[in-house]
Amino acid sequence: MRILDRYIIRNFLGTFFLMVALFCVVAVVFDIAENLERLIENGAPWSEVFGSYYVSFCLALGNMLSAFIVFLTILLFTSRLAQRSEIIAVLAGGISFQRLMRPYFVASTFLVMGSLLLAHVILPVSNERKLDFEVEYVHKEFHIAEQHLYREIQPGTIVYFRSVNAGRAVGYRFVLEQWQGGQLKEKWTASKAKWLPEAETWRISNLRRRTWNAEGEEQFEIRAVLDTALDMSIGDFGQRSEAMSTLGWNALHAAIDREMAKGSGGERLLQLESHTRTSNAFAIYVMALIGVSVASRRQRGGTGIHLLIGVVLGFVYVFSAKLMSVSATHAGILPAVAAWTPNVLFGALGVFLYRRAPK
Repeated sequence: MRILDRYIIRNFLGTFFLMVALFCVVAVVFDIAENLERLIENGAPWSEVFGSYYVSFCLALGNMLSAFIVFLTILLFTSRLAQRSEIIAVLAGGISFQRLMRPYFVASTFLVMGSLLLAHVILPVSNERKLDFEVEYVHKEFHIAEQHLYREIQPGTIVYFRSVNAGRAVGYRFVLEQWQGGQLKEKWTASKAKWLPEAETWRISNLRRRTWNAEGEEQFEIRAVLDTALDMSIGDFGQRSEAMSTLGWNALHAAIDREMAKGSGGERLLQLESHTRTSNAFAIYVMALIGVSVASRRQRGGTGIHLLIGVVLGFVYVFSAKLMSVSATHAGILPAVAAWTPNVLFGALGVFLYRRAPK
């Protein structure tokens, strides 16, 4: 490695970690201002607030914004090099533009590997502590917005809820059907069913139970209250969206298999989470290519123009990633396509800008 390589890598990584720290400080200040009242009311110990919760918070934030921060980092110090004509001097000295980009991608590879390690190994453990803290001290209840929930809890046994209130552990308009050989053998309908976590049973209210024997004769039963054990829990019908981030590689793919077996459709979000963890890391390469191609050109307006271009492109990238994420959830786009499309599109933009960069 030449002196120039070490100089670029040192400035790249140093500026990157400095900007990550600045972003985290600003985010922590705003988060404390928003949740301070809840933390005090719920008696959150400050040793856990700063020693556990906000450490996990900063790790997750830094990894999520890593590609965008890489982009801004490259724009900052590469634009300064271009404005001082150092890029021109390097190219005039016989170093090709392609060779100039090598230290950028060496540093980017270090960050990509770190991001993959964080996303698939470290953050699931860290996010679990963060989520436990939020459940206990910040957001104690949550509501499942989805309605008309179907689950196959056993082969031939299908459960339906019109809606579920996870905070109260209650499902409304409960229906259970048992099928055998294509024939309906038993059907329960009830106004609501409440999950009792201590006994791990369900308390079903206003139950109407219909059964059919082998001859097709129907029997009808009404019960005001029935406590019964079913092979399901309230967590099978909804969890906090953040809970996906607590699953490691093996646990995440095991959860995908379980959701596919249930036929609930919940595997799409889990598959999107899996692909997004990897695509976010490789977005660092894309942003590095765009950043060097844009910032290496000396132009009127200097660093300010480069930063403006960077902020605009960064917001467009984040918006497109969010748009594809929503499309994967509601429009039927494959999770892998939704996760990788922004990288493909902006990668093509990066190649175009690279070809137009000063050589």
